Amino acid sequence: MDSSHCQSPRILACDVGLKRIGLAHIVQGIILPLEPIIRHNRNQAAKGLAELLKQKGIEILVVGMPSGGLGGDTSTQERIKHFIGLLGFGGEIVYVDEDFTSTHALESLSHTKRESKRAYVKNGVLDSLCACEILTRYLEQVT
Repeated sequence: MDSSHCQSPRILACDVGLKRIGLAHIVQGIILPLEPIIRHNRNQAAKGLAELLKQKGIEILVVGMPSGGLGGDTSTQERIKHFIGLLGFGGEIVYVDEDFTSTHALESLSHTKRESKRAYVKNGVLDSLCACEILTRYLEQVT
């Protein structure tokens, strides 16, 4: 039997922001954050993410999508979908509700000092922890 049939699909989750793109993947059943992409401009960030998807052989891209809130603001949703469209990704793209992922990620840092939390926000660690939460939500939906 071909071993590729026994393997889980390669999945990457991303939290697309204006300054950083948080990233997470799953390795042997464990969700791990990856180095975030610091966004200088849209095309540079899309190229970096597209290269990562290719390098890791990603089959499913899970993208955090805000609900739009009570007012139904869809501008952020449209911006995220446009950005994902720039990737030219041929695999499956799944959008997952990302509401309150930042709150959960900050709670996971409750043991750290205030200065460290500020650094995690600035260097993108928080964004990748949000991507971990997005990936967790996706896995809860499919299992």
